[in-house]
Amino acid sequence: MTSGHFAVTARLPDPTAFAPFGAFLEPPGDVGARALFSSWMEPVPGRSPRYHLNRVAPSALPATLDRVERHPHAAQLFLPIGVSRYLVTVMPSDVAGRPDASRAQAYVVPGTVGVAYHPGTWHAGIAVLDREASFAVLMWRGGDDDDEFASIPALEIAVEPGSGARALDHGGDRDG
Repeated sequence: MTSGHFAVTARLPDPTAFAPFGAFLEPPGDVGARALFSSWMEPVPGRSPRYHLNRVAPSALPATLDRVERHPHAAQLFLPIGVSRYLVTVMPSDVAGRPDASRAQAYVVPGTVGVAYHPGTWHAGIAVLDREASFAVLMWRGGDDDDEFASIPALEIAVEPGSGARALDHGGDRDG
């Protein structure tokens, strides 16, 4: 583990910057159209599909993160239900395979967009902003090594002023 303290500014979703970690899952643009995400749920030998709902208490920004997780064998998908906005924080592995908090990225994602993590992606637990909400979670599970957790140096997560990814204000209105 690297020593120190790091800071990252949460920004609006950037699919290109996020691509090494996964994808933002957007609904189709046209009525009657389908957005397919089946490729994220390819079978994993020795595991079976698991689908569940999480209920998450709201978090506030700025926030401090000191622990992350990854799922080495399977992708993980989060589909928001009744979510206003939520925080996605990811980071690459260092040369030893540990999370590299110095290269963390954070995004404030609207509740109309889901997220999928590639297998092995270091990420923070899902954090909703504004109000309590739920997620449908999909992934393959079945082994004692489905989840790996790691402590990291304190990572301070804030929002960029004027980015539209405003800090918690309990008002529920969206910045322009």
